[in-house]
Amino acid sequence: MSSRGPSADLLLMLLADARLPTAGHTQSAGLEPAVVSGLRPQDVPEYMQVRLQTVTRVEAATAVVALHYLRQGYRLADVEVAWAARTPSPAMRATSYAMGRAQLRIVRRLWPTHPSVVEVANRGPRALVLATAADACGLSPSALARLIGYDDVQTVASAALKLLPLDPAEVAAWVLRALPVVDELAAQVAHLNQPAQIPASGAPQIEAWAEAHAVAERRLFNA
Repeated sequence: MSSRGPSADLLLMLLADARLPTAGHTQSAGLEPAVVSGLRPQDVPEYMQVRLQTVTRVEAATAVVALHYLRQGYRLADVEVAWAARTPSPAMRATSYAMGRAQLRIVRRLWPTHPSVVEVANRGPRALVLATAADACGLSPSALARLIGYDDVQTVASAALKLLPLDPAEVAAWVLRALPVVDELAAQVAHLNQPAQIPASGAPQIEAWAEAHAVAERRLFNA
């Protein structure tokens, strides 16, 4: 048996695996309330693109800055405050914390004694928890940002197949067309290292859908 650790590419695949309990099983990346409000099947690719340019960009940038802070030994409180200020929807913040808790359960199982995992302790939005995972397994800032972008696209794609009458092959083609935008997103945020640099890329309609979904009585996904 090889004594070498897994490559960064394989670790990235592990964290992006749809079989993880923190993947798209309970989340639609806001697609469910969008569909309830009238989003059509042909609009889903544009919805993916809008998320990548707004809420996902904020999350990816937050994670990259958090990764820098962890590797410099800085506390994450300022990063968390900056993220919260750029995530005005209470429902979206609550969802991020819930996903962070679920993600932290996995991270603790995989890297229980790593200092970054200990730093996050019992709470943190998903971006901060993913930053701890990236630090623990040696991912680069660019790889972390790509992970977040890819996960968001795949979450929308997975939810679309449950919510809408779609051909899975067509949905796979939508994901493929979104990948260059994921790479572009990573290139835009990978160099960030200060909370003030996190972009304030709002998406008022997505935020409004999230708030409506949080109080909906019938739904397939938590968010």
